[in-house]
Amino acid sequence: MKKTLVFFFLIAATTLTFAQTVQQKTGWVNFQSIMQQYPLAIKAQSDLDVYVSKKTRELDSMKVALQNDYANYQKQAASMTPEAKKTMEQDITTKSQALEQYQQKIFAQPNGEVYLKNEELFAPIKEKIFAAIEAIAKEEGMKYVLDRSTEAIVIYADSEFDITYKVLDRLNRKK
Repeated sequence: MKKTLVFFFLIAATTLTFAQTVQQKTGWVNFQSIMQQYPLAIKAQSDLDVYVSKKTRELDSMKVALQNDYANYQKQAASMTPEAKKTMEQDITTKSQALEQYQQKIFAQPNGEVYLKNEELFAPIKEKIFAAIEAIAKEEGMKYVLDRSTEAIVIYADSEFDITYKVLDRLNRKK
């Protein structure tokens, strides 16, 4: 009987100790929400939008010029000499290729100018956000902080462990 009682006590103590070590505090943030409300991120997004708009206008201008050249070619093709026709076709082809290359240069990932501008603007902001998340997580004894912005990662999270607004408060205090 004593052996059974001691054995039961050892099992219970081991189980409780194991349960306490396994149980770890986990928090979560909505990273998208932080990015949408953090003034530096809002400014960076505005700057990126202006940059993309400028590059899009440049691209649109090139497209209009190409369309005009092609329209002129169609109007004049019947009355052109074969050499002039060939020269104009080559010119249109060259401009079309240049347009395609420019579009790739600007919008391709991961080396396009827009992608690189995005990285340039947002990398320091993300570093600040991650530092604030880490500091708050350490202060509150959290072992993990999950991102709730993508539903596929976290299906359910109790709002008690949401540190999104604590992160925003900390970021806004550091201005």
